[in-house]
Amino acid sequence: MSFRTLDLNLLKVFEALMTEGSVTRAASALTMTQPAVSNALARLRDALGDPLFVRTASGIRPTQRAVALWQPIGDALEHVRHALDEDAFDPRQTQAEFILSMSDYVSSLVMPRLLNRFSEVAPSARIHTVPNTILEIGDRLEDNRVDCVLSVYVNEAQQPPAVIRSRSLWTVEYACMMRRDHPLARQKRLNTRSFLAAKHVDVSLAGKTLPTYDQFLASRGLSRNLVATVNHYNAAYEIVRQSDLIAVLPRDLSAQSRHAPHLHAMPVPLPAPPRIVSLFWHQRNDTVPAQRWLRETLVEMFARME
Repeated sequence: MSFRTLDLNLLKVFEALMTEGSVTRAASALTMTQPAVSNALARLRDALGDPLFVRTASGIRPTQRAVALWQPIGDALEHVRHALDEDAFDPRQTQAEFILSMSDYVSSLVMPRLLNRFSEVAPSARIHTVPNTILEIGDRLEDNRVDCVLSVYVNEAQQPPAVIRSRSLWTVEYACMMRRDHPLARQKRLNTRSFLAAKHVDVSLAGKTLPTYDQFLASRGLSRNLVATVNHYNAAYEIVRQSDLIAVLPRDLSAQSRHAPHLHAMPVPLPAPPRIVSLFWHQRNDTVPAQRWLRETLVEMFARME
């Protein structure tokens, strides 16, 4: 393949296929017909000597060759785009739709503030959230099902592939939560024996069978009396409020919860290693103006100095 003979218009098709993850959506973004995009892809495959994309149930997935090409080609196209139009993305005019994956804990902290910001600076943009599944972070981004994930990657989970980028946002502060008139609430400090023997509820997001805290305890040869798991943080707070169960839960969410007047927080006798909520995205969206603006907004609003 020679650069002199390559039709550079094909690179715009390559960019659309990478960012959209679908021939249909790429055709719409380029205002081309699907056959025209398919024809351009065939020419690209012939010129580059690689399939570039393979079909999946949810669209198309880039090959290793396509992923390797994306960074330099995406950067080059972005430089050209900015050289020709410095206002390539205007949040006040955009009608973009963003899909974010997060747990109800993260959503409760992020979405109220983020929607208020959007109403001020991007009034015509739309945001949709979907539940977070820790073990599917990489797959959801790879398959273009979501634009960004706000979550944690825990030690026992498979680490994200190199094409998944991340930026730390905040460290979750945990506390042992119980109802205000719980018998243990009268103690100035929880001892380990009482803590482990008490009945516990915890949050286990879809894709994980054992809460992370129990895996931490097991690594120290300990176990607690875990009698229930739920897949929503707000459900865990409600259970704690209405029962004798206790729970190790994020302190920042409980403070602003409607349950706050009924809850009592105590230090966890056996604190686990810190868990950090991070922003995850796919490398192919590094230079997409709308995606970059979204990430910069999230980092500006929610990244905390540790």
